[in-house]
Amino acid sequence: MNMSIPHSELCFARANGIEIAYDTFGVKGDDPLLLIMGLSAQMILWEDKFCEGLAERGFYVIRFDNRDVGMSTKISSAGMPHIHALLSGRLKGVGSVPYILLDMAKDTIGLLDVLQIENAHIVGVSMGGMIGQEIAMHYPKRIKTFTSIMSTTGNPLLPPPMQEVLEMLFRPIPTSREAFVEYFKDVWRILSGPRFPIDEPRAARLGEETYRRGMDPAGNARQLAAILASGSRKDGLAFVKAPTLVIHGTDDPLVPVECGVDTARSIPGARLKIMDGMGHWLPPQLWPEIINTIVGHTSGPRS
Repeated sequence: MNMSIPHSELCFARANGIEIAYDTFGVKGDDPLLLIMGLSAQMILWEDKFCEGLAERGFYVIRFDNRDVGMSTKISSAGMPHIHALLSGRLKGVGSVPYILLDMAKDTIGLLDVLQIENAHIVGVSMGGMIGQEIAMHYPKRIKTFTSIMSTTGNPLLPPPMQEVLEMLFRPIPTSREAFVEYFKDVWRILSGPRFPIDEPRAARLGEETYRRGMDPAGNARQLAAILASGSRKDGLAFVKAPTLVIHGTDDPLVPVECGVDTARSIPGARLKIMDGMGHWLPPQLWPEIINTIVGHTSGPRS
């Protein structure tokens, strides 16, 4: 850990009717950059050294737990959603789920309000990229630049995840610590792909920390239901004005690279960077290139 980079203690913000757990890296007053994590993933998967790398480049970096994961509010009263009914089309639309991605975007805007940040650079990975798209569409004045990583428009014509990944998504999540850590390692073995595999000690450490901070299988399912019920954003993205960068790996088994291409084509003026061999995670070997690309994007010319 870089001791010269300020790292806040864990904080909580009351926003959009829930408690959001967050922390920050860097100097308040520097250019704010908000990181939004993906499905079932806690803010700690934006690893400390990645956040420090951004803070070293002049950003005030904020990461947080989305609703229903980690130490943020769990919407437990909503129970377990009917995922198979959503997938089959027997349930559709906003009324079929406890919340949708737009509600999660409102959580994010609420966090910025608490931090008294008028607008920020938004970087979202996977589901976090989808939330970022909702912000860009519905709250354009709150976003300086947008970076979408390994995400999608929700266009139903795009290729689906690999079969192994689909099977993994619907595996029961263990609730005992040891079994959960083994499950966590297996998930990230599949998602990371063969070119940049996550090493076992790192996966075990992140799995242990995820379990300690609080995991809720029903909460993970509610997030997935929010994605399914939110539908396609492709048409709305045509009106996005925020300068947009799309980063996607060639070996992503969950969100195929065609999804990144579609995202870039759907947002006017978006830049597309394809990362050769990257799967559905941010490998440390690629952090310098990813950080440099984000920095270049945020400091580039504005139309």
